[in-house]
Order: sequence, then structure tokens, then C-alpha cells
Amino acid sequence: QVPLVESGGGSVQAGGSLSLSCALSRYNSPRHCVGWFRQTPRKKREAFGVIDYDGNSEYHSSVKGRFTISKDNAKNTLYLQMNTLNPEDTALYFCAAGPGACSLGASTLWLDGPPFGFWGQGTQVTVSS
Repeated sequence: QVPLVESGGGSVQAGGSLSLSCALSRYNSPRHCVGWFRQTPRKKREAFGVIDYDGNSEYHSSVKGRFTISKDNAKNTLYLQMNTLNPEDTALYFCAAGPGACSLGASTLWLDGPPFGFWGQGTQVTVSS
């Protein structure tokens, strides 16, 4: 059973918008940080945004101002709103969760998998020019 489950994604033209959702289940807790990663065939999986239980967030410069991460604690759901998309945003997108500190730097530990990180199955986002 996959710990987290993403939905959304798909294809869009450059300049367009897409949104993703992620069911967090028991990983939506004050003990966990949650966030979004993306991966391409030429680039390793990398975090671009994280958010803690209270809603404090951090973004990578490549998406800051274009992407917004939010969370509905009542629904145990994580959201990603992506605006002004460009072809370089084409990637496989993952939601993930990890215990402890909530920062882009700390999220690199999640790549080691359980118990350091918990993952969704990934969803494809394709942006055409």
C-alpha cells in the first residue's frame, strides 16, 4: 500500500495552470513535514516546496511566485497549485512526508525512504511549448 496518494496532473500548454492533490492520511501531523518533489530522466528527484503542519512553507527559487503549496488539515490533503507553467516544469511529481525539521534541506533525508521518508506513486505533468 502506497503511503501517500497523488491525484491530478496531466498535460497543459506553456503559460497554463495545473493543480495536484495528495492524500496524506496519518502523515498529516505536527510530527511530519510534507512537500512536493519532481524528477525527470535527466535530473534526480528534488524537492521544490515543503509545508509544516501549521502552514509555514518554503519554496525553491525555480518555482517561487508561480507554485503554491497548501494543506487542508481537516481533509488530510496537500495541494499544489502550479501557474505560469513552462516546458522545464515537465516532470514526474511526487508528494512526500518526513518526520522532524521542515525545510528543503531537511527533506533530502526523505529520499532514503522509510522511516525517514514516505512517498506517493508519482503523477506526470507535461507542459508543451
